[in-house]
Amino acid sequence: MSDADSPDPATPTAAEDLLTVTPGTAYFWGRVAGDGDLTADCVTVRAGDETAADALAAVAGADRTDRDHRVAERESAHDASIVRYEDAYELQVFGPPADRASAALGLPLDGQPGGYRFDAFSEERAALVRGLLEACGTVCFRESAGSVGVSFVHDDERLLATIQSLLAEAAPTVPTDDRSETSSGGYWFGLADDADVAAFAEWVYAGSDETGLYSAERRQKLRRSVERATGSDVGALE
Repeated sequence: MSDADSPDPATPTAAEDLLTVTPGTAYFWGRVAGDGDLTADCVTVRAGDETAADALAAVAGADRTDRDHRVAERESAHDASIVRYEDAYELQVFGPPADRASAALGLPLDGQPGGYRFDAFSEERAALVRGLLEACGTVCFRESAGSVGVSFVHDDERLLATIQSLLAEAAPTVPTDDRSETSSGGYWFGLADDADVAAFAEWVYAGSDETGLYSAERRQKLRRSVERATGSDVGALE
């Protein structure tokens, strides 16, 4: 069954406290770390497709009553709103979560250096890595080698080092290449040639159908790339 044939994604559970450890908060903070920023009273995170935007909004407690413009705020410990810009979305969560996340998780605040402490999410490692993959990762099929390329790119080398540690401690372990500089001044690393990308794909998207915590576009691209590389139908990643 292809992703296109799958039923509508499940609606993720709203987090009463974004610092409580759940699959939803692990995914949320992975996306924030990979493609977001924090100020003293605001968390901003971006998504490239509607499925992921809906998931992030649901975790933050926003009611997606208008998919193309704004989201109504609800009574909670934090207020959230999301705006669509062409095919991209930007979610902002106002209130204490930003300052608390900086202190608890070591996320950079107001452009200051971050420490990236994700030990609290050790039981939700796959959801955390999924958020990071979708936020600052790339997936491609290498025509010349007939293999799948998965890499992570970010301006902060410390975040990439943290992601490498998360992959090294995953089950199955995911070997990676050394980090390198990009031409634009950032950093990147890829999964090693001997990494089992099919196993990685199954692991990182395990349970995503049940939780609704995923980007439909990214999940489908990874599945199709693995199928081309292996020459077999690996089925839907879920």
